[in-house]
This record gives sequence, C-alpha cells and structure tokens, in this order.
Amino acid sequence: MLRSIAGLMVKVSIKSQCYPESLQHHPHFRAYLALFAVCIFWGTTYLGIRMALETFPPAMLVCIRYLLSGSILVVIAWIRKAHLPKGRELVATMLFGVITIGIGNGCLAWAELQIPSGVAALFVTLSPFWMVGMEALVPGGERLHGPTILGMLIGVAGTALLVSPGAVQGGFRGPVFSGFLLLQLGSFGWAIGSILQRRHRSKAHPVVSGAIQQLATGAAYLIPAFALPHSPVQWSVRGVCAILYLVTFGSIIGYSAYIYAMNTLPVSVVTIYNYINPIIAVLLGWLIYREVIGWRELAAMMVIFLGVWVVKYVGNKASFAPPVAAVALAKD
Repeated sequence: MLRSIAGLMVKVSIKSQCYPESLQHHPHFRAYLALFAVCIFWGTTYLGIRMALETFPPAMLVCIRYLLSGSILVVIAWIRKAHLPKGRELVATMLFGVITIGIGNGCLAWAELQIPSGVAALFVTLSPFWMVGMEALVPGGERLHGPTILGMLIGVAGTALLVSPGAVQGGFRGPVFSGFLLLQLGSFGWAIGSILQRRHRSKAHPVVSGAIQQLATGAAYLIPAFALPHSPVQWSVRGVCAILYLVTFGSIIGYSAYIYAMNTLPVSVVTIYNYINPIIAVLLGWLIYREVIGWRELAAMMVIFLGVWVVKYVGNKASFAPPVAAVALAKD
C-alpha cells in the first residue's frame, strides 16, 4: 500500500515537473499566448487613450497611432516577402479596417473625453450584443434564440443600472449618455466590420490584413485630424509615451495577437477578453486617475457580464448549428 502511494506521488511529481515543457509543445500554445496578450494589453489601452488625450485631440490620436502601427507592420510584411493584398482584395481589406477600427476605436477616443476610462470599458462590454444582433440580420447568419434574447435583456438591465443615474443628472445631452451613445456607435462599427471581414476570403495572412487595415484607418483620419477644429497640441513626455504604448502594445502586438487568436481558437474562447479587459481598465482608472467606481458600477458590471455569458454560452447551446461566422473562422 505504501509502495503504491509512493509510486503515485513520484509519477505526479514527474508530471508536474514536465508540465511547463509539455505546455510549450501544445499545438495551440502560441494562440493561447496571443489571447493572453489581448486580455492584458487591450485592458490597459483605455488608460493609455486617456493619457494620450491629454496631449492629442481624438482624431489626431487615431491618425498618428494607426499610421505608425500600420506602416511598421506593412514594412515588416514587405521585408519578409509576405503576400500583400492587391486590387479588389486590397480595397475590401482597407474598407473593413476603416469600418472596424476607424469607427470602433475612433468613437472610443471621443467618448473618453466625456467619461472615465473605466466606465468606457464597461460600455464597450456590450459589443457582443451588437455582434450577435448584426449576425442575425445578415443573410445566412445565426438566428436569435430565446436564451440569446434573454441574455441581451439582462445586458440592457445592467446598462440601465450603469447609465440611468448619469442620464438623470446630466440629461440626455449629458456626458454619460453622450459617451454611451458614442460607444454604441463604435460597437456597431466594430461588429459590422468584423462580420464583413469574416465573410471575405483573402489570400493574405491575417496579420498582414490587420496591418493594411490599420494603415488605411490612419490614412482615413488624416482629413479629420487637420480639418476638425481643436486646441493646439500640448506636447508632453507623458502624452508621447502614451501614444507609443498604444502603437506598440495596443496595435502592433494587441491587434495582431487578436487576429491570430481569432483565426486559431474557437470564437467562444477568444471572446473571454470581453470579461478581462473591463476589469483591468476599471482597476487602472481607479489607481492612476482615482476614477470613482462604487457598488452600483460593480453591480452593473456583474449584470452585464451575466448577460454576455448567457448570450455566448447558453444561447449557443440552444442553437442547432454553430454560427456561420464561427465556422468560417474555424476553416481559416
């Protein structure tokens, strides 16, 4: 008996010692590592955007950020002789980038002029609802089911808990409600751009397509960056470091990791970042800017998370077939 227990302990010890090495040889190790990067880095970008806005106006921030990140990635792709989109494929890739990143992150930059970065992250948590709704409207998309509708209603209840006090105090033209509307417009752009991109077949590597999208977004923002009226740029080391952080960890590493993970792992696994990003953003906003996060905000976050969970997991189990978008990603 003692010998068998000792033998079992030795086997467990050997397995635990070998686990790190075996983990590195897992077929999806790099994909999970990329997902980890998305969960962490994208959670910090809300704070980075708020810091960068101290120096740059929103349109100029988006323009500089994505011109730099897109140019760097395209140059790397060209040096490595990767396939670059041409003709209609190039036009479609650029359009998807302007819709997804330009509208999505552009609205986020303007919204953070009005609301705290942590609250902005909580509003963005509603983006899966937009994805599900848009998916149901396009031909061949996954239809809405009872559990999915229930989850969306739960998310609306959490949003009402989060938005209603600020809307009552500031009115429908107040900063909270205006920021909420801006971020819902951004989530709509991110959802429709992502769905269109999933249905587009491209010969280019997903990371290369992401580079083209970022460069196109930066170029598209050249006109509003200089045409829209804004106060003079107040150059500061803090603001420049913030935008360099966004370029490096939010765009080059973060967006490339997101695309790689989406094309390797199941969609239901990748979308875990929707839960982790807001928590990191709320904690950093409180730590650096002392953004007020009370019990109401925390309760609203939990309710929204519950709604997202119901939509993603309970709703998917109620359907008879996986969404077309998920099938397309699995084949890429």
